[in-house]
Amino acid sequence: MTTPAPALNVENLVTELSLKRGVLRPVDDVSFHVHKRETLGIVGESGSGKSMTCLSVLRLLPKPGGRIASGKVVVAGTDLTQLTERELARDWRGSRVSMVTQDPMTSLNPVYTVGDQVGAPLVFHRIVHGARAARTRAADVLARVRIPSADKRLDDYPHQFSGGMRQRVVSAMAIACEPEVMIADEPTSNLDVTIQVKMIDLYRKIQEETGVAIVLITHDMGVAASICDRIAVMYAGRIVESGPSRSLFRAPSHPYTQALLASIPKLGRKAKRLTALGGQPPDLLDPPRGCRFAPRCPHAMPKCDAYPPDFHLGKGHRAACWLNEDAARAA
Repeated sequence: MTTPAPALNVENLVTELSLKRGVLRPVDDVSFHVHKRETLGIVGESGSGKSMTCLSVLRLLPKPGGRIASGKVVVAGTDLTQLTERELARDWRGSRVSMVTQDPMTSLNPVYTVGDQVGAPLVFHRIVHGARAARTRAADVLARVRIPSADKRLDDYPHQFSGGMRQRVVSAMAIACEPEVMIADEPTSNLDVTIQVKMIDLYRKIQEETGVAIVLITHDMGVAASICDRIAVMYAGRIVESGPSRSLFRAPSHPYTQALLASIPKLGRKAKRLTALGGQPPDLLDPPRGCRFAPRCPHAMPKCDAYPPDFHLGKGHRAACWLNEDAARAA
């Protein structure tokens, strides 16, 4: 039986930022894929390269200075890195590949109504024609993301919505054109716990209804565990471990992943101090020669002076750490 092609396939992606002090690579040889009706979580500390990876997928890089140096971003057989800016904006960005931004209050325009902003991508990508059709479709999309009395809220402005409702509005904008891939950048970071649960449930229902492939960026391992089918752990611009969620949480194989999970407080377990990961992420203008986590790793050894390959641990689980060399042979 032939395995269907991924909805999104990123291969050896390298992104460079030219600064006065030099050139850094916030995304360095990153590869991952996500299939239809699947959710991939990308997790890691702030500054690990999560958001920059997904901005690179849509080529929303800082100008001047930002560029994709190498690699492929393939959607429906098309390498997005080879398209012109006009082709990407007209046919792909926002229509076939969409993005839910991190802070809805800064991504929504305060001087336009919610109806106008949800309807704008529909008109731009010619999903509908005319203001009336866009308004009707916008109401339908807002209702899909569970906004009460959606048709009556079209003329409201972003400041008239709560934080959770604004997050639903930007989610509505992302799914309005029925994309094949949706990137959600920290969609629950500014919400309280009860609203986070509702947003996670909303994304599940959206995926069930549309089949969209979701890439979820988060630093919250609990959120990742509750919604993601697979997880990729990023550190200093590289994916250091990836695999099915259940496998990764039950048997984390990279010291960085182990440290992230150990730092989560456990209900019912008393501790005088929370577990903390010491040290700081490396300066990407001058990264370590070998494993980038080695300066902070309690298991560092001389072999870490060479960057480890991805060791396959079975059933799609892999980790870039020399500690897994023997386990990979056994697998």
